[in-house]
Amino acid sequence: MSDLNEAAPSQAPRHVPMDQFEVCSGELLINGQPITRLAARVGQTPFYAYDRSLLDRRVGELRAALPAGLRLHYAMKANPMPALVGHMVGLVDGIDVASAGELKVALDAGADVAEVSFAGPGKRDIELQQAVAAGVLVNVESFREIDVLADAAQRLGLPARVAVRVNPDFELKGSGMRMGGGPKQFGVDVEEVPTLLARIGAAGLAFEGFHLFAGSQNLRAESICEAQQKAYELALRLAEAAPAPIRALNLGGGFGIPYFPGEQRLTLAPIGENLARLQQRAQQDLPGAALTIELGRYLVGEAGLYVCRIVDRKVSRGQVFLVSDGGLHHHLSASGNFGQVVRKNYPVAIGNRMGGEATERASVVGPLCTPLDLLADRMVLPQAQVGDLVVVFQSGAYGASASPQAFLGHPHCVEVLV
Repeated sequence: MSDLNEAAPSQAPRHVPMDQFEVCSGELLINGQPITRLAARVGQTPFYAYDRSLLDRRVGELRAALPAGLRLHYAMKANPMPALVGHMVGLVDGIDVASAGELKVALDAGADVAEVSFAGPGKRDIELQQAVAAGVLVNVESFREIDVLADAAQRLGLPARVAVRVNPDFELKGSGMRMGGGPKQFGVDVEEVPTLLARIGAAGLAFEGFHLFAGSQNLRAESICEAQQKAYELALRLAEAAPAPIRALNLGGGFGIPYFPGEQRLTLAPIGENLARLQQRAQQDLPGAALTIELGRYLVGEAGLYVCRIVDRKVSRGQVFLVSDGGLHHHLSASGNFGQVVRKNYPVAIGNRMGGEATERASVVGPLCTPLDLLADRMVLPQAQVGDLVVVFQSGAYGASASPQAFLGHPHCVEVLV
């Protein structure tokens, strides 16, 4: 789609075509519904729309690439919308949560407690008690958590199921966000894990395995494979000090999606082959252990759109500004204020003018009184007018729930599963 390309000069890096959504009569379709009709159905802009068929397709592609028997978990911090979580429960093997609030959503959605894990560096005492009462697996990330879990298990008369989240001595190379290796608030440093395992055994907790998560948003299959291999070898060494046989080994995730010009989609085949080899080894090295990968963004990111409406068109000293009713308060990531060092444009289009021949270089801004409220910076787009619908692709993850929706008192956005 030429309107997604930041064209001139022609050799400049371009966005990967956003071809997961169909186009009919110049309109983007979300699970078969024209975007203008969907906007009328929702009744307001801005809104997020998540396409069920694309969620199904992504999980299907993963199942085809991954070895049979590998457990696939959804990390719901990527998108905790209850209806979406309910849909994902029927597609994946388990849910990973990072708060008691997320735990409630997962349980309300019917997630199997045997396949729910609870991670996070600052779990409150009451949250740990809730996890024990629910019967979910807690990824222990500090020595303090052992004592709290043991006390909760004794008072409730229930086992405290635990795995150890390890801060490894390596990083996921090329990841957008590194969550392991070096000093980190996540997990327990690998050199301290044997002592932690002894404490878990002495406390009588129900030890099940290890969780290793080195980083996220990686588009290099070779880096992900290397991290998985290192995680597996590390788990083998640590298993020698474990108080019980390993039943669960979570190798983390890290699978990325292309957001910016020049990025390409991740190739799954090498990762699937690598995991098949590791799974075959585990049958000998760790009999009875289930290998798991934990994905969030990769499962839902490309299935979501953020949609806002142009409310004004302005030209300032020759630069076109399309002023919309949406912005950073709803989509902090697309504005470049959620971890970007140098701001880059997400793929953006005019959803009701797809394939428009007349184009212009324009900036899409929001209604907030700050220059940070920028959704597209001088992108080549179809010539748009007041009332047209701006679409931000790659918006299914870290969107509404990761944005400061109360900022400046503008209305919150709506989310729909289509």
